[in-house]
Amino acid sequence: MQLSKAEEQLMKYLWKLEKAFMKDLLDTFPEPKPATTTVATLLKRMTDKGFIDYTLYGKSREYYPLVKKTDYFSKHVNGLIKNFFNDSASQFASFFTSETNLSTSELEELKKIVDQELLKKQK
Repeated sequence: MQLSKAEEQLMKYLWKLEKAFMKDLLDTFPEPKPATTTVATLLKRMTDKGFIDYTLYGKSREYYPLVKKTDYFSKHVNGLIKNFFNDSASQFASFFTSETNLSTSELEELKKIVDQELLKKQK
């Protein structure tokens, strides 16, 4: 299951807030804010998809994520690698490092991250 762009934006706010009522979520949107009914529809769809749930307090619902941000994006990156780079992380890394205009310091930081992961896996 995947989130639409609008659902993903709302999910980002919910990840940041951790728990939120409709009013809290509406407050996080920049102007012009979406209609309350639009956000309510998105929340319903996200609940139906199993990405979020809520606790009922009288007539108010406090929403919270059921899916961790890292898990969601990890699945997307792995899908991207599988679908567009022949399931090859090396092809993805080659494309990412050559086509994204990374600075020398950013490339060096990536190298450190890879080196640290290699050390962890060698233990």
